[in-house]
Amino acid sequence: MDFIDLLQWPAMFATVLAAWLIASQNLRRRTLGFWCFILSNLLWAIWGWHVSAWALIVLQICLAVLNMRGVRKNQPAQAQG
Repeated sequence: MDFIDLLQWPAMFATVLAAWLIASQNLRRRTLGFWCFILSNLLWAIWGWHVSAWALIVLQICLAVLNMRGVRKNQPAQAQG
């Protein structure tokens, strides 16, 4: 078994941990969850490249973009003066 084949396990763990953290009411935990999701996207994309799972790679790119959009939309609005 290749090292890259084993990469799917930390990717899965990072995804589950991210989902757990992102559901928190604590801003710090949600922020950590965001970064865990980005890490999981990267790990899944690397693994997907290794096994030629092109749809998985595109999915991970789309999910990363959606996560970044969610973070941006949830930032407090700038005070207008």
